[in-house]
Amino acid sequence: MDKRRRGMMIVLSSPSGAGKTTLTRRLLADNPHMSMSVSATTRAPRSGEVEGQDYYFVNKDRFETMRGSGEFLEHAKVFDNYYGTPRGPVDEALAQGRDIIFDIDWQGAQQLTQAAADDLVRIFILPPDMTQLEERLRSRAQDSDDVIAKRMAKSESEISHWAEYDYVVLNDELEPALDELRTILAAERSRRKRQLWLQPFIKALVDG
Repeated sequence: MDKRRRGMMIVLSSPSGAGKTTLTRRLLADNPHMSMSVSATTRAPRSGEVEGQDYYFVNKDRFETMRGSGEFLEHAKVFDNYYGTPRGPVDEALAQGRDIIFDIDWQGAQQLTQAAADDLVRIFILPPDMTQLEERLRSRAQDSDDVIAKRMAKSESEISHWAEYDYVVLNDELEPALDELRTILAAERSRRKRQLWLQPFIKALVDG
């Protein structure tokens, strides 16, 4: 039997350094029918970036047109550039039973909730404590002390939105946190509303 299901939109949010990127990579490696959301952006492509894989690169006029016609599930301005998630590719993926991961903050999650709440699973990743969070940021050796201080200050604001999410996962150790995410996704995939095969099956079952 072809047990077709509708895909889902998975939001993973966390303060910087909580391990969200590592968890996301592991989930993508585990799930061949899962992919990252691809945003449209007005910034110029960087070396090695591929159109349609890393971003959809558009100019500001095109972005404004897309926003005005409701083509974005969510959008935001970051510094001098605009970013937005095109609705079309996501809708197509969901209809094919593919899951899409969104790496966005609480503001983007709020917009997605307004746009497509039924397809959305919101998960917030917490660090074990703020000391470890700062240690993880420093261990990257990517940011200056000033940037790390700004990230730590922003973390408190981000964590304050934890109650807006469906699930909260404490990333104290990677493997237990990953197992918890896998359990959440397995349960969400089994929800009745996502089982497209159920209605025709039950009709045939009752009709004999």
